[in-house]
Amino acid sequence: MSGIELSDEQLLRYSRHILLPELDVVGQQRLLNSRVLIVGVGGLGSPVAMYLAAAGVGQLDLADDDGVELSNLQRQIVHSTPDIGRSKVASATDTLTALNPEVRIHGYEQRLAGDGLAKAVAAVDVVLDCTDNAETRFALNAACVAAKVPLVSGAAIRGEGQVSVYDMRRDDSPCYRCLYQEGSDELNCANAGVLSPVVGMVGSIQAIEAIKCLVQFGEPLIGRLLLIDALTMELRQFRLPRDPDCPVCARR
Repeated sequence: MSGIELSDEQLLRYSRHILLPELDVVGQQRLLNSRVLIVGVGGLGSPVAMYLAAAGVGQLDLADDDGVELSNLQRQIVHSTPDIGRSKVASATDTLTALNPEVRIHGYEQRLAGDGLAKAVAAVDVVLDCTDNAETRFALNAACVAAKVPLVSGAAIRGEGQVSVYDMRRDDSPCYRCLYQEGSDELNCANAGVLSPVVGMVGSIQAIEAIKCLVQFGEPLIGRLLLIDALTMELRQFRLPRDPDCPVCARR
């Protein structure tokens, strides 16, 4: 495999990954050669970005048009009190660079849409949907279907969360639109609240799924929806079949 040869410092930094037979040196090289787009650097995006940076993903593209507010700090652990008023992309960049200076960070301090979204998705190996905006979720899904880039989708509200992976490189994979209809009522943390560690649970699982897609080991949550009920600590899975009449992926 062509790519980065690990230095002595990298062998030490990533030694606990390299000990895993599923990753080894080759898998770590794949992570170092990878580029990931994280849309939303809030409650879900915080643990996603921090774990992927720590894991050694070569480049993280961060997209968020919001600034850090006091109410964010209950759950958005990539930001801290001195960051209030700064852009979330700038705040997260500083935290991630301090965590792992080797990781390259590219920021989009705007809401991606249209051609800009399509180009951002086509430039990466995996996309992580860490938003709480339905319009953005559907647009991300359509862009990932068109570019055949895996989409790791997570959501959290109150004491519940869910994660799934949509990968149009596989014929048996549904897309996000197969599961959800556009125009449905939208709940988010701002109007319904969320138990802060729940976003950490969901974001951590999203990071795991992204690493599995990048390194190509294990069985990603493709065609499956993982549901988390933190109040009872129950985890359930449901099979997600493709919708043969889906307006987004049926004619891919």
